[in-house]
Parts: sequence; C-alpha cells; structure tokens
Amino acid sequence: MHAWQAVQRGHEVVQIERESEARGASLRNFGQIWVSGRAGGEELETALRARELWEEIGARVPALGFRPNGSLTPVCGDLELAVAEAAVARADAPARGYKLLTPDEARALNPALRGEFTAALYCERDAAVEPRTAQLALRAELAKSPLYTFLPGREVREVIGDNAVRDDHGDVHRADVVVLATGAWLGGLVRELAGPDLPVRRVRLQMMQTDPLGETLPTSVADADSFRYYPAYASPQLDELNARRPQPETAAEHRMQLLMVQRADGGLTIGDTHEYEHPFAFDTVEDPYDHLTGVVESLLARPLPRIRRRWAGVYAQCTDPRRVVHRQQVREGVWLVTGPGGRGMTCSPAIAETTANELKW
Repeated sequence: MHAWQAVQRGHEVVQIERESEARGASLRNFGQIWVSGRAGGEELETALRARELWEEIGARVPALGFRPNGSLTPVCGDLELAVAEAAVARADAPARGYKLLTPDEARALNPALRGEFTAALYCERDAAVEPRTAQLALRAELAKSPLYTFLPGREVREVIGDNAVRDDHGDVHRADVVVLATGAWLGGLVRELAGPDLPVRRVRLQMMQTDPLGETLPTSVADADSFRYYPAYASPQLDELNARRPQPETAAEHRMQLLMVQRADGGLTIGDTHEYEHPFAFDTVEDPYDHLTGVVESLLARPLPRIRRRWAGVYAQCTDPRRVVHRQQVREGVWLVTGPGGRGMTCSPAIAETTANELKW
C-alpha cells in the first residue's frame, strides 16, 4: 500500500520483497475490512478512511474482490444483548453503521444464520476482500506503471548513510525516502535500527478454511466472544458478561473469538486464536478448531463443510494502545512502519496514506 500511494502521487518506486511472493500475515487473514470493533478516535477514523480507500481501489482493481458485505454478530441471552445495546448507544455508532436487529431481521440479511439467537449486532461499514490474491492483484495493477519496479527474493541487509539500502545480492538502492514495512520481522536490521525497546510484539494465530458452503453467506459473521477482544465493546456491560459468563475453557485458553468470511469460491475462512507468549508453538492444535466448528454449526444449524486448509500465522502488534501503527524515523530519510496488529488488512491503505502525507511525498 505504501508503493500504491507513492505511485499514485507520481513517484518512482522500487519494492524489495524478501520472499518470491509475500507469505506473511497479509495473506493469512480473513480479508476483512473490519470497522465494527475498532477503538473510538484515531483508530476508528483510520479504519473508516481505509474503508473508503479500499472501495476506491476495489473499483479500479476488481480482482481484489472488494465487497461491502457488512457483518452480523449474533448474541444469546440478556448479558450478551446488553453489550450489543451499549455498542449501539455509542456516540460513534452511526459512523460504524451499527444497528441492533431481531433474529428475523438478521436472517433477512443473512438467511444462512438458521441457528437460535436473541438478536444480532449489524455493522454496515464492514467489508471484505480476497486476502490470498489481493497483493497479486495490486501488484499487477502497479506493474502497468513505468514508475514501479518489483524485486522479489531480496532482503534488505544494511542502511547505507542516508536514503540508501544494500540488499543481500549486494545491490545498493538509493532513494529520496526509504520505507521499511517489515511485517512480523522484528529482528536483524530492524533491531539494529530501532533498538531493543521497539514497542511491538509478535502474535500467533490459527485459522482454517472449508470447502464451499453450498449456499451464500451474505455478511461476515462474528460471535459474542469478539466483544471480549475488540476495544469498541469495552463497557460496564462487558465487564458484567465477563464476570457472570466467562468464556469456555478452550476459548479462554487460546484467547479465541469467531470471525467468519465467505471466500469467492464459496468456502469459509474461520478463526481465530491469539498466542502472545514466546517461544511460539511450532504446531497447530485441534481443540480450537473443534471449538470453532461447534460455534459455527450452532449459528448455521447445519454441519460445517470439510476443512480444506488449516494454518498458523504471525503478525506484529504495537503495544502502545494509543497508536494505530508504529511509525518511526530510524535514519535520515529512512522510516520503519510496523505493528498494525490485527488491524493490518483493515487499515493498510490509510496507514500508507498517512505515511505519505507526513513525509510530504
């Protein structure tokens, strides 16, 4: 997205990528543009601006698969309902497109939700893209411009003076501005440039994808455990929910919520877990998948299709809750941008736009 912003502003861009194709968190996510749970203030403003940018870029690059599908969070019982009612009462609820729907109203939007629930929180501003192919689609569009060069399979190893880097092929690249968008890679050169006290941590998750559902899931779907995870839902009502109805053991152990998005091929992307303690496990475990399967089947009132893929991923998260991302000048003309956390897919266009504006590209 930084490359996209620069090219749109008429700058020549050389994008250096460590992998032959990106394989990190930008592909291993839900493809959600997730406005609903964002903290009020700067984080919500960033997400809403990103939502606008995604729609604009999606109109230009149809292969992104952008769709303004909204989301539904079914709730069960008075405690979960009270949290949803508190969310709808927020001053910024209209900006998010929050509405509290009856089960019949929710099923009118998403007939696949045949399970039993008390009500559903609708967020009109949520949207989705196809995460596994979004970068390919963006790069294909960028490649149409003579201003853009993509250099895969190269790792930046050294910053040379100001405004220049050397890659592991020995080539030196000079520029007016260098942006290091390093994802979950926080060692090596990043540690050397930013120091050992970088306020960013790594987070590991597990997800899965099914065979085609055989019917349309018109909205993204979350469960009420997402209330416990996203800052928009913090309230006395949430405190009471946590006190009186804690998460099931497996969900609590793995810090889980349900998020579910239908892919272009009809399959469902389902997750996720959160692991913060290092060293991370090297394997995936089945209990979280079993828990998620049960939650989904209760909402859909039908068996889940066969699981086609399971995977783990790692992303970088800024530990300062006041920041959407960690943006730091580490040398003259050299900027590090990392740590968007679970906001990365949602906020990336606006994060890049802010970088471009601050650096006056």
